[in-house]
Amino acid sequence: MQKSIERIAGDSEGVSYEFPVFRFDGTDKAGSSAYLQAALHAGELPGVVAIDALMPMLEKAEAEGRIKGSIIVVPQANPIGRAQYHFGEHQGRFHLGTRTNFNRGFPLLAAPDVELLPDTTLGTADQRLKTRLLQLSIGHDIVLDLHCDDEGLAYLYVHARLWPAMADCAAAMGVDAVILWDEDTDGTFEGASITPYLNLPAEVARFDRRVATTVEYRGILDVDGALAGADAEGLYRLLVARGVILDQALSTPGSFTGIVAPLENIDMMPAPRAGAVLYDVKPGDRVAKGALLATIVHAPGEAGGRTQLFAPQAGIILTRRSRRIIRAGEDLLKLVGDSKSADARSGTLED
Repeated sequence: MQKSIERIAGDSEGVSYEFPVFRFDGTDKAGSSAYLQAALHAGELPGVVAIDALMPMLEKAEAEGRIKGSIIVVPQANPIGRAQYHFGEHQGRFHLGTRTNFNRGFPLLAAPDVELLPDTTLGTADQRLKTRLLQLSIGHDIVLDLHCDDEGLAYLYVHARLWPAMADCAAAMGVDAVILWDEDTDGTFEGASITPYLNLPAEVARFDRRVATTVEYRGILDVDGALAGADAEGLYRLLVARGVILDQALSTPGSFTGIVAPLENIDMMPAPRAGAVLYDVKPGDRVAKGALLATIVHAPGEAGGRTQLFAPQAGIILTRRSRRIIRAGEDLLKLVGDSKSADARSGTLED
């Protein structure tokens, strides 16, 4: 294993940021390669601790000569967001200087060629960070961007061109759901990882062996040793299933039996009023059309001071807010409906 330090210059004198990159050189130059990163949204830590649990497994495989394809691991991909605090509260989702989501604005290249990327010395610090992360990841057969939601099931975002070929990956990781999308106009990291291949001939794009996904590891508070260990085992099984690591002790992943739904089936359920949220459902619950989802207490102790929210269609509760205070118009939860949402949103959701 080789460790290097990447440095990103800040936007003012005397400021710079750095993050470690770990590389495992495979024994087969033609073998499938992998890139893993966590905490692009800097406060989302389930992926960070999963990588921490995975590293000894990778080191053991390397020592035994079982790493076939090269692997790059970036455990904490966003030192800029990690450093951002406002009145004691961490602010790792948006760059405070540009007000841009750290998982937006990645270049959507026409081909998987690092020469097409912007100059890493130009732009603001967050733009330079995004360019460098893409430089590190482009060309790998497997690209995993590890995130988490507020409270939720474990699920993947997967481009429709990669499904069902990626069903083995979902099964290996043990996730509960897969959300399929087919257009990214916002420049997410996942979108920037798959878009360069979409216009290539099938024999070059090789979608049967390509993996690019945003991994949502349940909720932001789901940071503990047992979950990290289980998630690391899932990542390891994926790498074995796709031939990056050799391990004859592991069996081939079974069929994926979780939820698979297109992005347009998701109802985000915005709050009709501001107030305190009383949830009647939790992630994983199946609900019927018209079921009570939540009650918002907007005028405590007063007649008519509660507003109820009902399911617009039957489906599964995928996520919900971890905070119990809400403003009008903020999304309360994700409902994966059995059919297309009446308020279907194109492109990415809020990750």
